[in-house]
Amino acid sequence: MTDAAPQTTDVHSFLYRDGALDPEGARRLTAEALKSCEDGELYLQYVATESFGFDDGRLKTADYSTDAGFGLRGVSGEMTGFAHANDISERAIRRAAETLQLLDPAKQSMTSPPQRTNRHLYTEANPLDLVPFAQKVELMAKIDAAARARDPRVVQVSAMLAGSWSVVEIVRPDGFVATDVRPLVRLNVSIIMEENGRRETGYFGLGGRYLYDSLFEEASWQRAIDEALKQAQVNLRSVPAPVGEMTVLLGPGWPGVMLHEAVGHGLEGDFNRKGTSAFSGKIGERVAAPGVTVVDNGAMDARRGSLSIDDEGTPTQENVLIEDGILRGYMQDRLNARLMGVAPTGNGRRESYAHAPMPRMTNTYARAGNDDPEELLSRMKTGIFARSFGGGQVDIVSGKFVFSCTEAYKVENGKIGDSIKGATLIGDGPTALNRIIGIGNDLALDEGIGMCGKAGQGVPAGVGQPTLLLEGLTVGGTAG
Repeated sequence: MTDAAPQTTDVHSFLYRDGALDPEGARRLTAEALKSCEDGELYLQYVATESFGFDDGRLKTADYSTDAGFGLRGVSGEMTGFAHANDISERAIRRAAETLQLLDPAKQSMTSPPQRTNRHLYTEANPLDLVPFAQKVELMAKIDAAARARDPRVVQVSAMLAGSWSVVEIVRPDGFVATDVRPLVRLNVSIIMEENGRRETGYFGLGGRYLYDSLFEEASWQRAIDEALKQAQVNLRSVPAPVGEMTVLLGPGWPGVMLHEAVGHGLEGDFNRKGTSAFSGKIGERVAAPGVTVVDNGAMDARRGSLSIDDEGTPTQENVLIEDGILRGYMQDRLNARLMGVAPTGNGRRESYAHAPMPRMTNTYARAGNDDPEELLSRMKTGIFARSFGGGQVDIVSGKFVFSCTEAYKVENGKIGDSIKGATLIGDGPTALNRIIGIGNDLALDEGIGMCGKAGQGVPAGVGQPTLLLEGLTVGGTAG
């Protein structure tokens, strides 16, 4: 929601709670501080977070914290001045404004404010207050007991429940004010199994921008146990991964994290304005195989990477980045969009009030194609099927990546065979995009657990894709 009129007293009370600043004072101070700038804003934030860790059959950690502060940013040409403090007061903002005096005077008038929207993508209720502490501990105890009862080989169960609730307000010198209230919850289950002296781990997590209630539904947490158990059981049977260049089938959903890392970051505006991305200067050119369409969409209901407005006040939207293999555009914040002569896309994001915004992904995924996933599998003579990924490393400039598989299988003559351990996928994003030879009709988004890192800032993000068939991808493994 973005409305110049004040929000409810309850919401504003978190940002203007001690009387050291009021909404009118915030608008007045922002106008004074940024009068010689081309763009900028005062970003106010209150956030409450909690997390509970259950391990070894008992509650091990229970953390709760609140934080509030502001970030004041001024932009002049390509120069940015930024100061922040955890003290929301007129005195602190005036002191922060002194930093902006180092900026060169603006050569152009203040840029136009973002478009307004009254869209709500998630509830404003605070999930932290709606479930008593005892029920949160009870849920994790149930998960621990249920997982251990499923299989006698289970030797360790870890469960983590986390939530946050944030109120942000963006105040611009032209009088524009936008407020957003952002919930976020997450449940993780990790299981260690042992058989004949061998130990393996399985993991599953889910969450999003909604309340705790859905995570407390028995079907939800039982599914988390089932998936974590399945992964651990599969890994107990795994054999060393093969090595070499081969055909790879990527499963739907979470494997889209490879697309996010190897391709998505290279489509962010700042890298392309500076010419440091593998995709720089290629708008209108073919950068992927026909049929490949990549989208970033921050306007999806309740998704982990979704925002009603970005952290500059711009409404989020669906941005088609690659269409049928042709590069159509980049993800933009206000600064890079202005310098590149294009419109902002709602991708200006920041970790907190202590950080300046930059172009970031929201929910990034490849659209579905027309292929039956079973038919894609049947095309493979030999190769691997990667169902889930763990960590990875990516070089933004070249697009080169290395990703480890947490659940993968050999494929022979169109049939899924032994599970494999230690498989890594090696390549580069631009090349991989052009080696896609099959696009499934089964688009799935991840379960809501993703975090994206860039320049020291972490923000929640979503990924997704249909089943994808790639040829000639390098697999690093452990087979001798």
